[in-house]
Amino acid sequence: MRVVIAGGHGKIARLLERELTDRGDHAAGLIRDPAQSAALTAAGAQPIICDLEHADVTQVAAHLADADAVVFAAGAGPGSGAARKDTVDRAAAVLLADAAQQAGVRRYLLVSSMGVEGEPRPGTDAVFAAYLRAKKAAEDDLTARDLDWTVLRPGRLTDERPTGRVTLARRVPSGAVTRADVAGVLVALLHTPATAGAILELVAGDTPIPEAVTAG
Repeated sequence: MRVVIAGGHGKIARLLERELTDRGDHAAGLIRDPAQSAALTAAGAQPIICDLEHADVTQVAAHLADADAVVFAAGAGPGSGAARKDTVDRAAAVLLADAAQQAGVRRYLLVSSMGVEGEPRPGTDAVFAAYLRAKKAAEDDLTARDLDWTVLRPGRLTDERPTGRVTLARRVPSGAVTRADVAGVLVALLHTPATAGAILELVAGDTPIPEAVTAG
């Protein structure tokens, strides 16, 4: 399987790239900064220079021509304002979906977030509220499309070692999950076509990832 990952230099993306490579799949990462190429190569992935905030659909589709699946793992990141939450977390996800359809790539995994349903609670930081709204708008756009999509909503992300055990379902209690376990779940979802059309929340738990994905 060849998988193209938007946000290819992100923490989850690099873990995903390594996992895919280790199992014999082929990973490519879309990155904005050429200086990030070495990190992707070290993770076993092909770096592709493509700024999703400025590229058009034809340019992005050209990078997906031989892909079997795409994963949107991009984000504006800490320190960015509300405007970039929209241009990256929403608009770039929409652009990737447009490009996938143009390139004939049906499988699309969107890394979203728990807490996106409903309006943010009163008192929520304005930038974080913009992030949640952008993620939900990206979900709404994707789930309305004729694609084999899966939306993954992780809980609070940590950099601890992976456990290989999670709780994965349409609704789960709030909690944390390691980025490495998120990457493990993404790999399993990619190789489980029956998960297309599912919106799944993810936190740490007791169920081995393969069993959780099958059950989810």
